[in-house]
Amino acid sequence: MAKDPRNGDRTTTGEPRFRPPAPSEVTDLPAARAAIDTIDAALADLLARRTEMAGVVQRLKPVGGFAGRDPERERQIVAAMAERAPALGPERLSRIMNVVIEAGLEVAEEARRAAPER
Repeated sequence: MAKDPRNGDRTTTGEPRFRPPAPSEVTDLPAARAAIDTIDAALADLLARRTEMAGVVQRLKPVGGFAGRDPERERQIVAAMAERAPALGPERLSRIMNVVIEAGLEVAEEARRAAPER
């Protein structure tokens, strides 16, 4: 990942920089909160990018929106995430991803409604 000092919190590829300290390195409350703020900023960037990509998926699917949800695909996503974040477990991750997916579908639907008709 190439870094570009002119690009603020992003690399030359547009990826957000994400370098919070390890939990063992944090020794006081202000530092812990600052680390959480860094993580939250990266999470917000990733959620925005995921929402944009979900909009692309919705445009490409034969049936989009809430009617086009694919429960098997959602199970695959949760299973893959549970492997990366076992402490959260599949049940919690399923709840989290349900909210993320529904928010993405809502944004895609709002964009579809706002787009000029063709």
